Amino acid sequence: MQSAPALFDSAIIRQAAIDAVRKLNPGHLVRNPVIFVTEVVSILVTLLAARDAAAGIPWGFQAGVAAWLWLTVLFATFAEAVAEGRGKARAASLRAARGDTMARFVPLPEDTTQTIPRAAGELRRGDHVLVEAGEIIPSDGEIVQGIASVNESAVTGESAPVIREAGGDRSAVTGGTLVVSDRILVRITAEAGGTFLDRMIAMVEGASRQKTPNEIALDILLAGMTIIFLIAVVTLVGFASYSGAAPSVVVLAALLVTLIPTTIGGLLSAIGIAGMDRLVRFNVLATSGRAVEAAGDVDVLLLDKTGTITFGNRQAAAFIAAPGVSETEIAEAAVLASLADETPEGRSILAFARERYGITLPAMTPEARPVPFTAQTRMSGMDLPSGSYRKGAVDSLAATLNQAVPAALSAGIDRIARTGATPLAVAKDGRILGAIELKDIVKPGMRERFAELRRMGIRTVMVTGDNRLTAAAIAAEAGVDDFLAEANPQEKLDYIRAQQAGGRLVAMAGDGTNDAPALAQADVGLAMQTGTQAAREAGNMVDLDSDPTKLIEVVEIGKQLLITRGALTTFSIANDVAKYFAILPAIFVTQYPGLAALNVMGLTSPQSAILSAVIFNALIIVALVPLALRGVAYASLGAAALLRRNLLIYGLGGLVAPFIGIKIIDVLLTLIGVA
Repeated sequence: MQSAPALFDSAIIRQAAIDAVRKLNPGHLVRNPVIFVTEVVSILVTLLAARDAAAGIPWGFQAGVAAWLWLTVLFATFAEAVAEGRGKARAASLRAARGDTMARFVPLPEDTTQTIPRAAGELRRGDHVLVEAGEIIPSDGEIVQGIASVNESAVTGESAPVIREAGGDRSAVTGGTLVVSDRILVRITAEAGGTFLDRMIAMVEGASRQKTPNEIALDILLAGMTIIFLIAVVTLVGFASYSGAAPSVVVLAALLVTLIPTTIGGLLSAIGIAGMDRLVRFNVLATSGRAVEAAGDVDVLLLDKTGTITFGNRQAAAFIAAPGVSETEIAEAAVLASLADETPEGRSILAFARERYGITLPAMTPEARPVPFTAQTRMSGMDLPSGSYRKGAVDSLAATLNQAVPAALSAGIDRIARTGATPLAVAKDGRILGAIELKDIVKPGMRERFAELRRMGIRTVMVTGDNRLTAAAIAAEAGVDDFLAEANPQEKLDYIRAQQAGGRLVAMAGDGTNDAPALAQADVGLAMQTGTQAAREAGNMVDLDSDPTKLIEVVEIGKQLLITRGALTTFSIANDVAKYFAILPAIFVTQYPGLAALNVMGLTSPQSAILSAVIFNALIIVALVPLALRGVAYASLGAAALLRRNLLIYGLGGLVAPFIGIKIIDVLLTLIGVA
């Protein structure tokens, strides 16, 4: 996992202050209607203050309002600049990891002895390069020959090297990672400048972040509110003129800016950028902000069984002894039969016997004769001076030994098969001693994680190619809500379409070519970086750690993004109530003394009330920047509970905070003699 820059790193803050000034360009701000209107009003008030100063008219109040209006705009651009600055700091470390790599281009893939030096930036899709121990992989690609240990810490942050090899689902490699051992021939799968690392750099810098549909909808809502308040303020001019209490343009400008939703308008972009930044911190690369936002609304989560819910390799879980045989005896025989078995299953038998029965691995002697596994015999073993040991499929071993399985042992073997596990018979010197239970072990903590998803309102579905019996057993143990057994690519696709037709949003994780159609159809498709090129191109997210359970964190980040945006929108709109009590009495109290009753904050003077409201309106943006960057803490509550929490904390908080803040500012202005 990538380490996050400090929330307010001094270098980021210095650069953000410079970038905030650059972002005052109207061409940039026009994409943010609320802040753009605030800038236009700031220019108008500045011109009026300058006019009064030139005419010798008192201009201090006008200048003060103009200054704080400009600070409101500046604080809004500063919030966006800080969010982008955090991304740029992360991008700098990624860019350093990429470096200026030289590659050994192989003109003829069948002859790896002939190589030509070539810069990584000059490589094209389909080129072949040779990479040996100690060399950097120059670009994204797939291993077509060889196997190697690769250090991917520069990209993923994980220090332990991983094995990458030709063929299968572990053939993909990422540009900028280091080959630790051996040598590999890599076929380049990315054009220059189009690697995952390049796209990740562009994304975390904010250059390629597009507004999401919800964000666009909120922009439209904020623009509509701005227009409504603009009409209301303009209407006040006619009303005030009729009543003989026409306020100045500066006062009306202050009223407009304090009433339009400047708080959420100034923080909206920062919230979106920070949400993407949190996703990158988990080493997940999204091709669009739409995917991150969709993750927050996911209803159904499809997870592959093998390697996701389970460890992927069958592991020894129990020894079943035949009548008259002790468990220790069967365990010792299983160990001796597995001495030459280098498969994950064979190693798990040795590990299980050591942990459960304390049986240590005996030393191999020159007399030892391994019996390799073959598809014909379906068994393997070891011939030792102490005896002949075999393990294998129950029916095959019984037929070879011409021996019937004891009835009591047969019942235990049937029980193993009914649970979806695999039984292996064990024999010594032609006598069946018992059986080994091999099962696909569910990863620790999966049941708790699925229970958490259930509390979030997300239905979990396990997808597997196993038969229904095995799938049902694993699903029950893992605690998923449903399973899809014997699933082929078309069935996965049909299942997702059926869920979407019912109005549900579906997320899926996958790594193989057979997962590509489903990844493309899912609303959130998380492809593994080590997966096939087809899978990575089909998904709208790529996990550089290749951990399919990361979908759970992705969903939480999406929900946190939506909750943060909703909470700060609630806070921003609730702010306006206090400003009514501050500014409206200040405008009309001279003409209508009875309005003094609305001055519940006891503000010193009309000028102090207006200036205090403008100052609070600017400072609250800065105060909420940390929350926008960090995000509102997510808790797996129901929608109704979340709504109540937001209304209580951010609705009530947004209502109360301005009353306190404006009053404090008014007191300070009075103390320094500004009011």
